[in-house]
Amino acid sequence: MDTSQLDGLSNNGPRKILQKYNTEYTLLGTAHVSKASADEVSQLIQSGQFDAVAVELCPARLASLKDPDALAKLDLFQVIKQGKAGMVAANLALGSFQQRLAEESGIAPGEEMKAAIEDAAKYNLPLLAIDRDVGITLKRVYRSVPWWQRAGLIMGLVGGLFSREKVSPAEIEKLKQGDMLEATFSEFAAESKHLYQALITERDQYMALRLAQENGDSRYKKVLVVIGAGHLKGLSESLSGHLPVDPSEQLAILNSLPVGNRWLKYLPWLVVALILSGFVVGFSRDTGLGAQMVVDWILINGGLSALGVLIAGGHPLTIVTAFIAAPLTSLNPTIGAGFVAAAAEIYFRKPKVADFSQLRQDTASLKGWWKNRVSRTLLVFILATLGSALGTYVGGFHIYDQLTKIL
Repeated sequence: MDTSQLDGLSNNGPRKILQKYNTEYTLLGTAHVSKASADEVSQLIQSGQFDAVAVELCPARLASLKDPDALAKLDLFQVIKQGKAGMVAANLALGSFQQRLAEESGIAPGEEMKAAIEDAAKYNLPLLAIDRDVGITLKRVYRSVPWWQRAGLIMGLVGGLFSREKVSPAEIEKLKQGDMLEATFSEFAAESKHLYQALITERDQYMALRLAQENGDSRYKKVLVVIGAGHLKGLSESLSGHLPVDPSEQLAILNSLPVGNRWLKYLPWLVVALILSGFVVGFSRDTGLGAQMVVDWILINGGLSALGVLIAGGHPLTIVTAFIAAPLTSLNPTIGAGFVAAAAEIYFRKPKVADFSQLRQDTASLKGWWKNRVSRTLLVFILATLGSALGTYVGGFHIYDQLTKIL
């Protein structure tokens, strides 16, 4: 039988004790910008009443906190080749936002998680990373938004992360109070239920399933679960509900990416077919017209991709590479102009060891993104890709417009 009780704001964070089968789970709602939360985590672990500690971290984030120099071991070319450049950039941007909070509040975000990691190791307690991989969560958040709203979402997030506007003392105080965080998330849900589902609700379910997976045989009798206060209510409800004996299937569903609109997969190929058809028709009608279409295509597609590299501060020869590659790669959607441009940037400006070691510090400021060779290469990849994508559709519609005039 499952029972639960709310201990209320014991010390600083809201706390909920829940009995599930043969295990007692103490859910501690913390504030990610609070030294008091970190102290409370340490006090609870040092009390000796728990035989395991679970944290709101995925294995990748846990490894990053354990090894702050992990970024220095990045294989940048492989990151870009495997399509993870955008995810690395997003993580760096989130780190930038956390750094800004730390500078303005005097408290580094995530101190309570670091305290849990260090004290669990000190007292030889198993440490369970129960959160979903941040990359999967961000992808599911992105996929949850209708395709026509995605650009606005990205621009809004980027604008918020890089904003130099000061965080008000009142807002920082809200971040320090766990119960206020939960209220903030509730307001967020009302504004965007799709985002809330992927960002909060699904992770509450995921963490409950991970606890069931890690403790399926009830080997741990008392578990301290350190989570952000915004997850306290949802996780307690999910953990109190029915949990399968083998949660693997449900975890696989929450780890999968939602199926997108099928026609979007074919849209790039349709645009390519339109462009190639335009070239054929143009040359069949008039050699000069066909040649002009090809020139316009190169100038539009190559020009916009090269402009993206220029904005990213890429090497002059990388700009030339993007200009030449984009019109060709855009006719084959399996190859990206951003990949070619990033590879050229790495070749012409190979990042140094210092660039990797200073990556997190440099990306804490907007200027640092252009200063550091690693982050600048990521910008080259992203902006060259966006420029080429924009050029493909602008060039495609331009050719379509020319075709309508001659047909």
